[in-house]
Amino acid sequence: EEMLLKKEERVSFSLRALFEQYGYRKFKMSKFEEYDFYAENRSFLHSEAILTFTGLDGKLLALKPDVTLSIVKNTKGSRDTAERVYYNENVYRARKGAGEYKEIMQVGLEYIGEVDAYATLEVLLLAQKSLKAISDAYILDVSHMGFVAGLMEEVALPYAQQDRILDCISEKNIHGIRAVCKENGVAADLTERLEGLASLYGSLEETLPQAKALCNEKMEQAVQELENILRCLKIGGNEEKVNLDFSIVNDMDYYTGIIFQGFINGVPSSILSGGRYDNLLRKLGKDADAIGFAVYLDLLERFDSKEKEYDVDTLLLYEEGADVAALAQAAQMLTDNGQSVLVQRKNTGNVKYKQLLCMKDRGLEIVAELD
Repeated sequence: EEMLLKKEERVSFSLRALFEQYGYRKFKMSKFEEYDFYAENRSFLHSEAILTFTGLDGKLLALKPDVTLSIVKNTKGSRDTAERVYYNENVYRARKGAGEYKEIMQVGLEYIGEVDAYATLEVLLLAQKSLKAISDAYILDVSHMGFVAGLMEEVALPYAQQDRILDCISEKNIHGIRAVCKENGVAADLTERLEGLASLYGSLEETLPQAKALCNEKMEQAVQELENILRCLKIGGNEEKVNLDFSIVNDMDYYTGIIFQGFINGVPSSILSGGRYDNLLRKLGKDADAIGFAVYLDLLERFDSKEKEYDVDTLLLYEEGADVAALAQAAQMLTDNGQSVLVQRKNTGNVKYKQLLCMKDRGLEIVAELD
């Protein structure tokens, strides 16, 4: 069965089974929503480019660029009764650097309700397990918007200048931070703390003491939450491959707490992204908190092509006049043994195989076999 499925399809089935184990129910949405809904929440989207068309009733509609917004719009989750949902949907957006719209396969989950310490830990553990389902060579980088926002509050610059600093933090651009602070007369000690925040990276255990040295009162609350997560991860033996990285920053109008990104070896950009986004719930009039993540399965196309060294296990060639029944029997024998087989007259050179067989008058012959 694995030979028949692409990597992203295998991962999709694995993640759906994983999420259902933890009580998440599948959410299904239509391919489009009214454009105004996305336009009002454009800053929450990964890209401002939205594919639109006019419906039969004259309304302007949009091909869905995001799933989370629709889940929040339709959720029945509340502080009293949490809602756990997962999705397996295609979204339509312009991926950064692609220069064109793409249909992007996503699998993800959302926890909507009262997001306490356990809910946060559950989502982080599921993010870890999701990455592991793709590859053992993964890293989960964790940040906290409360920590970043606490320091930005103390710096007290206009929004435009804050955005410049946040961009520099996300790029780990120390010189850029220094230049913006100098232009705006930011005190030297605050400048140094911003530079320290952008430079912090490493295991939670190693970096949290360094983060404490940068703290004001609001930032201490964020560090305490991160310390509690570390303690819980250590109890379960899950602290490895989880790093602290405050250069992960999201829109402070929406994101309020833990945020995170996941990476696997062989894919240059984050394949998983998530966080806590209580402010979006407030904006849409919902009395609940929310945390979730998405896995970008379209990125696995590149990963799968690197992993796949051959197209079929066996290329089986036959000559004109070959015994068709014997040929079919040979192909069945190979597939019964779990191999994939391609039967054709000639070796055209465009098929990668592990083993090359040829059906002769005297039977099956091995022509070539790769180590």
